[in-house]
Amino acid sequence: MTIKQLRAFIAVARTFSFAEASVRVHLSQPALSLAIKKLEDSLGGRLLNRTTRTIALTPEGEVLLPIAERLLAEWDSVEEELHQRFALQLGKIAIAAMPSFASSLLPQALLGYRALYPRINIEVHDVIAESVVDMVRQNRVEVGVTFDPGASDDLLFRPLFSDDFIAVLPRNHPDSGSASLSWHQLLQHDFITLQRPSSLRILMESQLAERDLAPRVAFEAHQLATVGRMVATGLGVSAVPALCRQQMQELGACCTTLTNPTISRRVGILTRSNHQLSVAARALIEVLSETFKK
Repeated sequence: MTIKQLRAFIAVARTFSFAEASVRVHLSQPALSLAIKKLEDSLGGRLLNRTTRTIALTPEGEVLLPIAERLLAEWDSVEEELHQRFALQLGKIAIAAMPSFASSLLPQALLGYRALYPRINIEVHDVIAESVVDMVRQNRVEVGVTFDPGASDDLLFRPLFSDDFIAVLPRNHPDSGSASLSWHQLLQHDFITLQRPSSLRILMESQLAERDLAPRVAFEAHQLATVGRMVATGLGVSAVPALCRQQMQELGACCTTLTNPTISRRVGILTRSNHQLSVAARALIEVLSETFKK
């Protein structure tokens, strides 16, 4: 039983005329008759009683007609929805992004995406970098924006830009007005950092260890917002990715450039490798890439 055969049967059942039905379904009368015969053969019996003058539904045809109309309506609805989805006129996409990116740069990209595809609904999950990786890997979202998680067989990372660590200081700190600080200068003070196993902390400590530097950790927190508030209160200093500058300043801290060494990490788009993305997801990746290209 095919959609073509159901369309042919419904047309004949509603018009009681092969001539009129053939016009409705854009088939020749021989092709229409063949479609009805194949439908009857597949179901195992006659659906129409035909004479030289009249056409009537058999009892089985009477049973099939409302079912066929419902199936055809559902098929047309699905077909229309998929046409709209492929044309980016309908749909939904979920993206996971680090809070530092989600609250600062992502809205700019989403504004451009919305202007192009206003009927695509977007669900944003602002979660820590490690959770972005997990959500993409578990297929809970199609697209993630996070730091480079390193080589992985099941993930594909497309870099957008590099993000340097910056110093975070209390407003009354003697170096708060400096254009830049060295890590050596920063690490003379009590240090506030993220708890392990934060990938940011691991990166920072490994890079500093190569230069025989180490922070004097006084406080540890799970969220960067807590780190920023602790610094603003005067409990110590910290270092965070530059993406967090706005967040740190809104919390009451000051930020400045960090040198010797410059520690940075790539930020990019994360998807599952060897996985077919939806049209909406591919379009979002294009917008992200275009928005943040160098």
